[in-house]
Amino acid sequence: MTSHEQFSQDQQPVPFNQASHLLVSFTQFLTVCIHNILFYRSIYPSQTFLTSRAYNLPVHQSRHPKVCSWIRDAVDAVKAQLVLGVVERIAVVIYDGQARVMERWMFDVARFPAWKGFKGASGLRTDEDDDGAEGGGGAENFVDNPTEGKVNWSNVDEELRATMRKLAYAGEKMGPLPEGCTFTIAVELRDEGEAPIGHPQPWIPSQLNLQTKSKDNPTPGQDIGGAKTTPLRAVAAGPLFFECWVEEGKAKEQPASITSSKS
Repeated sequence: MTSHEQFSQDQQPVPFNQASHLLVSFTQFLTVCIHNILFYRSIYPSQTFLTSRAYNLPVHQSRHPKVCSWIRDAVDAVKAQLVLGVVERIAVVIYDGQARVMERWMFDVARFPAWKGFKGASGLRTDEDDDGAEGGGGAENFVDNPTEGKVNWSNVDEELRATMRKLAYAGEKMGPLPEGCTFTIAVELRDEGEAPIGHPQPWIPSQLNLQTKSKDNPTPGQDIGGAKTTPLRAVAAGPLFFECWVEEGKAKEQPASITSSKS
């Protein structure tokens, strides 16, 4: 029996208030991860980051207001899709100056439940919404029950701390990236998930080379999986389960093309 199968059988319902805490804990963790990936991979100069603490570890955060705002908006958009239960994986994708994929920092959240009991796309249900929530009470794997003790928060914090430590170590030890790299945040949807369309439009379709295998696309893009994959950690703390790894793109092993012209 795989760890995924064992987790699925052992998973127990938890109260909505704890489900809310889990979702917030994960999105905060994702935010810290993004900032630290940008620091350790030198996407921006190190002097543009400040050092703080999270999970009892030193972490880094961009000081640039526009970078912080962009990351905050991106994570909010990711959270809106997590609430719907349509996300398979989250990726922090790093490109070189020629838009070639250098690295993909992956967070597999396929085992996350859907927070169907929460109202709104980007926010969580409040206590006042309980009686009037359309469709009544239940989200998958979560129950509207005041019972406490379903989640061991010490285990959750310890798992997130260990994952952050592995991410920092991997980021420090990997070879340098070329100058002029950029990044973006991507979500890979489940087959049954509908593309997030709305106004303003927070998401755009990814390039063909990063399209995953699906019913409509039997052949995955050439940059899916990369040339080398380094596992980081599988987090299993009660109902919170996800896996992390980093994929190094094939283009990372190739020299950048040089164009020249003659007068």
